[in-house]
Amino acid sequence: MSLKTLRAGIVQQPCTADRATNLQMSEEGIRAAAAGGAKLVLLQELHTSLYFCQHESTDLFDLAEPIPGPSTEWLGALAKELKVVIVGSLFERRAPGLYHNTAVVLEADGSLAGIYRKMHIPDDPGYYEKFYFTPGDATHQTTSGERLGGFTPIQTSVGKLGVLVCWDQWYPEAARLMALSGADLLLYPTAIGWNPDDPEDEQTRQRDAWVTIQRSHAVANGLPVLVANRVGFEPDPQGQVAGAQFWGHSFAVGPQGEFLAKAGEKPNVLLVDLDLARSENVRRWWPFLRDRRIEAYGDLTRRFCD
Repeated sequence: MSLKTLRAGIVQQPCTADRATNLQMSEEGIRAAAAGGAKLVLLQELHTSLYFCQHESTDLFDLAEPIPGPSTEWLGALAKELKVVIVGSLFERRAPGLYHNTAVVLEADGSLAGIYRKMHIPDDPGYYEKFYFTPGDATHQTTSGERLGGFTPIQTSVGKLGVLVCWDQWYPEAARLMALSGADLLLYPTAIGWNPDDPEDEQTRQRDAWVTIQRSHAVANGLPVLVANRVGFEPDPQGQVAGAQFWGHSFAVGPQGEFLAKAGEKPNVLLVDLDLARSENVRRWWPFLRDRRIEAYGDLTRRFCD
């Protein structure tokens, strides 16, 4: 591989009610990816626990942890041992009554390179995230004390990582701002699935839309995109909905939206070689950034153009 080629790993796993079991599965995936030559490993959203947002309970805030904290120490030790950059996803306790859905990036020397707090927070049956998570700040402070915008890539030894989280994946504005800030690739840790009661054709439409929107971010911005989604059925403890069947289908695409690796609906560790130099060539062929009419986009900051 050339100096412009980055081998990345994507870990797709189920989750259980036992934290230790979840961490073990994540570690096995990280080690498998590193053994395959990966220098960057992406884990799925909230990989240390079940997807607890299917219902609202104040007791579940006990799952949250500080950053730095136990999970970042554990991920940092793995990153240092295996000499890989790891992107994880945690339920963060920032302060009493202030919690975030936060992606963490651990550098290959074990240090915390940076964090990203999920900006777009859904609230739908079975996905009651607004009860638990505060949106990320429009500006945030890095571990070195620098104040940065909410959609700012995290600098690592393998490049500038445009890390976004799940519901963020539906918003072209988020991907664009990461690209405009110099991201070398976009990464989406995700927890998304079907309502088992939905008919099969509706399930297919939902998954196809999810794949299409993220491929479009690659095309529109001329960047590779990595997506890690969880798998397996997780019941709703209160029985209000039929539970969530997380559909997996983690994938990687290149800067023209071309598939480089795809998973199915079972646990998997994907390995993919990303040609980071290709983004430069694609942007020369398709100069979307050059042709943007930025003077005409002021209304994008409005909620709706009445």
